[in-house]
Amino acid sequence: MKRIGILTSGGDSPGMNAAIRAAVRYGIYYDMEVYGIHKGFEGLIDGEFEKMDRRSVADTMQRGGTFLRTARSDRFMTEEGMEKAARNLETFKINDLIVIGGNGSLTGAYELSKRHGINVMGIPGTIDRDLAYTDHTIGFDTALNTVLDAITRIRDTSSAHERTTVIEVMGRHCGDIALYAGLTGGAEYVLVPEVEGDINELCQKIIEGTLAGKLHSIIMRAEGYPMSSTELVKEIEKRTDKEVKLVVLSYLQRGGSPTFKDRMFATECAVKAIELIKEGVKNRAIGESCGEVKDFDIGEALNVKRDFRYDIFRGVDILSR
Repeated sequence: MKRIGILTSGGDSPGMNAAIRAAVRYGIYYDMEVYGIHKGFEGLIDGEFEKMDRRSVADTMQRGGTFLRTARSDRFMTEEGMEKAARNLETFKINDLIVIGGNGSLTGAYELSKRHGINVMGIPGTIDRDLAYTDHTIGFDTALNTVLDAITRIRDTSSAHERTTVIEVMGRHCGDIALYAGLTGGAEYVLVPEVEGDINELCQKIIEGTLAGKLHSIIMRAEGYPMSSTELVKEIEKRTDKEVKLVVLSYLQRGGSPTFKDRMFATECAVKAIELIKEGVKNRAIGESCGEVKDFDIGEALNVKRDFRYDIFRGVDILSR
């Protein structure tokens, strides 16, 4: 009988629980013993293993976060920590490990497979959508909808007071939340790590909008953009002589019940991972390509270079004039 492990690692994202649920129940359906590993790679090192049954994942799919909990692990980045993690898997006779997380988590899983021969299946769980090999990541759609709801509410009060509002969203290295929310939320300008912003252009647009009768301006800033939000607010106020408010959405973006799209994608990824393990396929990254859930060599997947959507970036400017 195969024994498999499942863990969630790095930042949590809505839909992780749906992936865990599907992996546990499909694994049991295929006569596998399934172990949930608490607290990500930290729990893998500390031996926090729990044998799962069908009831272990009851009433979890609709919940945000991850009931297995998660953590960032500096210890796992050391040879000693990784060796201890591998020994624990050997002790529990687990040869197949499903890792749900972002770029750092899947990279850690890949290193574990290379150094210690553990078969790993990587499932993309990150609201940032910073994994280039897949068109979608678990949690991205939910986070976007959360940000869009916030933009709608902020616009109401911004219009009432004729303000400019800077909205800071997550995205240290990948500005997709700011970019896509900016386009679909009607922002005047988007600042992301991938593009050098033009503050003169931004302020000119705010002034021109005011002269044209606009009651408010929404500026989206990804947290990875070089100029801080407080500096940006001060610069806009100085150049436009307008009141500017800052709203930092922070961890609000991570929480909440996952959307249909995230629940469905998470479920399909987990089922794919279990079926690959059943068939004896080794070391794959699961993702979406051209509307289908597919598997890729995990090493090759992690080396895919991300293409920034400059057409969407231009679209924000064109549509907001």
